[in-house]
Amino acid sequence: MTAAVAVDLGKTGCRAVLISTDGTAGPVHEVPGAPGLAAEGGVEAAHGAVLAAVLPLIERHTPGRLAAVCVGAAGAAAAPEAARALAELLLQDLPADEVAVTSDAVTAHAGALGGRTGVVLAIGTGSVAIGIGEDGSYARVDGWGPWLGDEGSGAWIGVTGLRAALRAHDARGPYTALLAAATRRFGDPDTLPAALAAGGNPARTAASFAPDVAHAAASGDPVAGVIVRDAATALGEAVLAAAARIGGEILPVTVTGGLTGLGEPLMAPLRAALEASPRPLDPRPPLGDPLDGARLLARDATVPHEPHVVRVRRTTSPTVPTTPVIPPAVA
Repeated sequence: MTAAVAVDLGKTGCRAVLISTDGTAGPVHEVPGAPGLAAEGGVEAAHGAVLAAVLPLIERHTPGRLAAVCVGAAGAAAAPEAARALAELLLQDLPADEVAVTSDAVTAHAGALGGRTGVVLAIGTGSVAIGIGEDGSYARVDGWGPWLGDEGSGAWIGVTGLRAALRAHDARGPYTALLAAATRRFGDPDTLPAALAAGGNPARTAASFAPDVAHAAASGDPVAGVIVRDAATALGEAVLAAAARIGGEILPVTVTGGLTGLGEPLMAPLRAALEASPRPLDPRPPLGDPLDGARLLARDATVPHEPHVVRVRRTTSPTVPTTPVIPPAVA
């Protein structure tokens, strides 16, 4: 089998890996992510990020021809037309026989459970719970983006922490160590709105404050403690809602994503929320990450996730770009 490429495109980072003909993975190449396919200009931003991540791998390893490129992209579930548009653009610009695009939540599910059924909570800049049942049932809970949902996510924790900091700054709310933490990270509180908008990805910038909130909670700050516990409650509710919508008696459940790195301030109350479930759950550690899920879906179209994958196939022979062009804004 010819080589393939797997891509994990999130709002914070975009990672790509070349999968050799024997199925082994090479080094991961990472570049900045994109705001999400559902955002204004989301397809163009995603296209640029994927090319920036993939083209250097092709140049460096010169596989000549790719059997497939599979992209797990933030926002794909909410914008299926954008997912197909991204697949078609990438098929034009990459020497691949096929390009598959799906939600990064679907690749997270496939990677965490090895392509099997169950519920996966993917938490990073955004948050979503995906359930796939033995009978083919499918549930997606939250993942509505930073303005309408993603409750308990890194962006949600960051924004809620910054709001609490500004309330303290205005003397509208209680004292919190979050004000000093926000000042250290972003500067003068009066310039905070501009600081969030400056990078072009406010959700990613807000999520960068989530570790500060978790640290303040671990240090005993009561305001930060409430924020992190509320986040855990919201995430637990998403898992239980997904579990209620799919079949199965005892459901495997796992949590994956960068936000797990916040550690016990978040994970301890989240575990407690899942243990209180009226339905038997089988918590287990993830087998892999979203990039592993994209690797699986790039090479296997028989897993239960396939109905949620957009695949576009080439009808003519691909050519390898002689001088790949990476959009300046991404490079």
